Amino acid sequence: MLNLGHKNLNVWKLSLNLISEIYRLTKAYPKEELYGLTSQMRRAVVSVSSNIAEGASRRSYFERKRFYEISRSSLIELDTQLEISLKLNYISDGFINELSNLINHIFAMLTKLIDKTN
Repeated sequence: MLNLGHKNLNVWKLSLNLISEIYRLTKAYPKEELYGLTSQMRRAVVSVSSNIAEGASRRSYFERKRFYEISRSSLIELDTQLEISLKLNYISDGFINELSNLINHIFAMLTKLIDKTN
């Protein structure tokens, strides 16, 4: 694997932890959600770390910032999908609380990264 700068970003490392949690969670979703909510959640969470990596590789600070914003938007998308999962009784309040801490932390880190990108 490449030894690139994004791998030194704590927000990228945490986003990989979030991927593991979401994949573990969605394994237990009903089979009829495989091409629906499960797929959407997995794509959104992978997009978070992928866009951090792509943004970090850009030379233009405008492009870097844009990819970090897309990453944060994917995190918001995932949050909505978790709310839907809760409404459909696919997950419990307790599990949402655990994930919420991680999601909020990543969101704050991305916001700080966006704000200081120049």
